[in-house]
Amino acid sequence: MKTVRARLRAPKDLKLDDAGAGATPLREKDNGNGNGNGNGKENGNGNGKAEVKERERALTDALTAQVARLQEKLYAAREKKLLLILQGMDTSGKDGTVRSLFSQINPMGLSATAFSVPTAREQAHDFLWRVHPYVPGNGEIAIFNRSHYEDVLVPRVHGTLDDEACARRYAQIRDFERMLAESGTTIVKVFLHLSKDEQKKRLQERLDDPEKHWKFDPSDLAARAQWGDYRRAYEDAINATDCEHAPWYVVPADSKTHRNLLVAHLLLETMQDMDLRWPQPKADLAKVTID
Repeated sequence: MKTVRARLRAPKDLKLDDAGAGATPLREKDNGNGNGNGNGKENGNGNGKAEVKERERALTDALTAQVARLQEKLYAAREKKLLLILQGMDTSGKDGTVRSLFSQINPMGLSATAFSVPTAREQAHDFLWRVHPYVPGNGEIAIFNRSHYEDVLVPRVHGTLDDEACARRYAQIRDFERMLAESGTTIVKVFLHLSKDEQKKRLQERLDDPEKHWKFDPSDLAARAQWGDYRRAYEDAINATDCEHAPWYVVPADSKTHRNLLVAHLLLETMQDMDLRWPQPKADLAKVTID
């Protein structure tokens, strides 16, 4: 059986479409053809959408408990490190994914950084300058909510970065991520794939709920107006920087609970392959006596 990582790994010459954003690959029963209707009925057995979502939340909780146990080993040994990069269109669920996956983890050894528009000081340096201080150290998990990819995607769509400059930055990103990998960092890059219709629904929910008004940014509408340009920019960025040492995974994000379940699987499978072990004791504990 293919791992979730294998199923979600970005294919060569990736093309994004709204149908892929609504996929629920773990929700449909494997009937030999791998197909499902994705309607929340789960193979017509009578389970409603609410029950399916509750089941997915429970499964995600179980997986994140295993991740938390592995994170203890990672932090205790202080030998390896993990970088999780989350990218996606506005409302694709970057914040929600972080809350879901890391609520059970000891905050020691965990950091989350959100990268927004570069400041004047950051713009005075190379585009990777502002990112490097936040990569994980030994024993740490670092989460990037947006990342160095923003410094290619946004200026490309806005027309301030031409094709030649984009190619240079992609090459610099590949070199940067290779350096991190060669220094002991395991890199997981996740594109949360949202459909345009689902984004409209989530933006409207922010407008309708006064408690979510703080989340609404009028600039989101400007980005939405350039939906096709951003989608093509993401396709190019993923195709140009997907590497074995820094793989891209495309996670359908129209279903929040299924999105979280998929990323939990990705994280757990990745950490299981890191061969994490408890460190050796500092003394022969068999000879230790506590009075």
